[in-house]
Amino acid sequence: MFPKKALRHVPAVVAGLLAGALVLSACSSDDGGSPTQGIPGAAQNNQQGNGGAPAQPINLTIAPAGGKNVNPATPIVVKASNGKLVDVTVKNKVKGTVVKGETAADGLSWTSSEPLGYGATYTVTAHAQPMGGGDAVEKTAELTTLQPDKLANPNMIPAPSSVKSTGIGVGQPIVFQFSYPVQNKAAVEKQLKVESSPEQEGGWYWIDDKNVHYRPKEYWQANTTIKVTAKVYGVDFGNGVFGSEDREETYKVHDAWVAKADGNTHKMKIYKNGDLVKTMDISLGKGSTPTHVGPHVISDKHEDYVMDSCTYGVCKGDPNYYRSHEKWSQRISNDGEFVHENPNSVSAQGNTNVSHGCINLNGENAQWAYQHLGIGDVVEVTNSGGPKLPLWDLYGDWELSWSAWQQGSAIK
Repeated sequence: MFPKKALRHVPAVVAGLLAGALVLSACSSDDGGSPTQGIPGAAQNNQQGNGGAPAQPINLTIAPAGGKNVNPATPIVVKASNGKLVDVTVKNKVKGTVVKGETAADGLSWTSSEPLGYGATYTVTAHAQPMGGGDAVEKTAELTTLQPDKLANPNMIPAPSSVKSTGIGVGQPIVFQFSYPVQNKAAVEKQLKVESSPEQEGGWYWIDDKNVHYRPKEYWQANTTIKVTAKVYGVDFGNGVFGSEDREETYKVHDAWVAKADGNTHKMKIYKNGDLVKTMDISLGKGSTPTHVGPHVISDKHEDYVMDSCTYGVCKGDPNYYRSHEKWSQRISNDGEFVHENPNSVSAQGNTNVSHGCINLNGENAQWAYQHLGIGDVVEVTNSGGPKLPLWDLYGDWELSWSAWQQGSAIK
């Protein structure tokens, strides 16, 4: 340090050099506060492309945050700022299995691509590197998914495998039957989707707490392809019940078969794609046990079937009780109505209604109907003297007008 008096005699050039040295000293840092300290190459990076500004520290975030009672259907998302992801590993802590995921093209995020399990703990480990290179940083987290009290299966009717080779008829509703009651119907219904080709208007109706049906405004068009999706895994059904799995199934509608049974003429006319192909003599239900009026849908078929009225509450001791073997039987309601052969009523077929509610045919006609009609085909009954087929009576869906059907949706 020069004495103050001597400094006044220093040549101007030397004084200028001293002043420059003081300025350089003031711009340096010796307190260890640089944000890039300890990152190799950071000082060099500060001078490239950012005008000398200090590099920002890498920030890694892992979501969902909290780590407890995580919904297993919620994707895990890892994001990096001021750096790019090198790798992300999500591992089941007990099983050791690794969850699949994908890193975005820009390297700034990673998202899991498969659901987690219920009641499981996962460890998340992420590494990211500074934009300009250097040592990677690490962040870890642990999360546990929720454990439901019960899991509801989304069972489908008809079972897709049972109609894969035959297809379904134009009257067949799409049915989800859940294994536990659904309290949060709107939340579940929002995850159910039906796509038809060609496109047709349709909607859902909750028959009860376990059963929801989908039908189009009119009968399905012949040869329609129906794609059904249920994204219910992780959905809260209410009362501690959650969806057990997602489902995606495809149905194919076959030709349009509609049978029209008239209680006044005692004839049943059968149409294929709108063309009349067969007319049969029939006998409907007698006055004390009339056949339900309105559209019915074939739900089951048996070449040889034991019909027992006790299955729907009419048991021994009741004058209307019966138990008999019948051939070529096709169920059209759950309370005992079938289209089937009845050799005992052949003399009445074509002129009198004498059955317990079924549509009786002779052997030849019953076999023909059995071989040509199938699951989902329609049998429309008129002039039977009976009440309308109840909505719940598998399937009374077509008894409702379209506006009334729409009221059965839980989404308002």
